[in-house]
Amino acid sequence: MADVSVVGPDAGESIQLGPTRMRILEDGSTTGHRLGVGEITLAPHTEGPPQHRHARHDEGFYVVSGTARFTVGETEYDAPAGTLVMIPPGAPHTFANPTDGTTVLLNTFTPDLYVNYFRDLRDMIAGGEPLTPESTIEVMSRYATEPATDFA
Repeated sequence: MADVSVVGPDAGESIQLGPTRMRILEDGSTTGHRLGVGEITLAPHTEGPPQHRHARHDEGFYVVSGTARFTVGETEYDAPAGTLVMIPPGAPHTFANPTDGTTVLLNTFTPDLYVNYFRDLRDMIAGGEPLTPESTIEVMSRYATEPATDFA
């Protein structure tokens, strides 16, 4: 029988990236690397990463609480709790929390390729390099992801 993963509310791998916390719930080790899952907590008035495109994985966001703003190309969507946003490979996107409250997102990666992006950012910060749009883009490039410069 295959191993089952159960991650409680205080478990998982927690990665603090400035005002954003990523809690890795499934790093792909239980799913044969078909799926990675994280929980993103965005502090009030927090910008997300530079708008970007993934070449090799789908990314999903389910708004658990609060409201997130998704920018896809030049279009903005305000997504309240209960909203699901699916980003296919090649679609330019970013997200933010423009509100006065905390926003929590459930984040999926199919396959799990992008989970290590967050670990690399954590290690970069621990090594003394600041979290900037440029350093974020450099780390993204390791995971078949490029900036959507046509919408920057």
